[in-house]
Amino acid sequence: MAAIIRIENLKRDFQVGSEVVHALKGVSFEINEGEFVSIMGTSGSGKSTMLNILGCLDKPTGGEYYIDEIAVSVRSKDELAFVRNRKIGFVFQSYNLLARTSAIENVELPLLYNHEISAKERHERAVYALEQVGLQDRMGHMPNQLSGGQQQRVAIARAIVNNPVILLADEATGNLDTRTSYEIMSLFQKLHAEGKSIVFVTHEPDIAEFTSRTIMLRDGRVMKDYSNTPKSAQAALEALPPSDDY
Repeated sequence: MAAIIRIENLKRDFQVGSEVVHALKGVSFEINEGEFVSIMGTSGSGKSTMLNILGCLDKPTGGEYYIDEIAVSVRSKDELAFVRNRKIGFVFQSYNLLARTSAIENVELPLLYNHEISAKERHERAVYALEQVGLQDRMGHMPNQLSGGQQQRVAIARAIVNNPVILLADEATGNLDTRTSYEIMSLFQKLHAEGKSIVFVTHEPDIAEFTSRTIMLRDGRVMKDYSNTPKSAQAALEALPPSDDY
């Protein structure tokens, strides 16, 4: 199976005053096509630094990062912007939706930068993405007319509309209650079952249990990298007490 992400001896240093902080200290791993991987770590583990590099928002100080066989470290800012738009779908903790823009217009946004796609195709792809996340009846709603879970579904639709090679989720359940978190993880499991490759950054062990592999960072190094049989988020959701009592 092809490696979508390949990291080799990755290092990232930051100058803080007169000191050098080694945020990543020679990290290596691969993520293959079709995998659903969680990256875990507490504050100071290097998780945020790793996330920025995976998302092509930052470059390593040393080592190599390849996404879909593209070497990130040798790319210009414009080339990295192109890679982010075409190769990566981002889902953030805070949704990052435009407040005065409808759900379907928010989902269309990444396609505006792809001049090969017509307005008609852009609309059709946004409709399909919203249907995939179960929001076909909320397309014209503004973010303030949607619940937190629905806003995150719009954000996921926006992330998949460009058919990226990898979905990169940053604490995507961090602002949600347990029931809604399980609903969102059930959706991610559905997308994974349909063939999506997903990296889910989280500090919550119970959320990581819904993924099939966990990479644990500590002090800038990989401390554990293990596969497991993921728990069903839908089953966990159904096991919760009725919402009125929860």
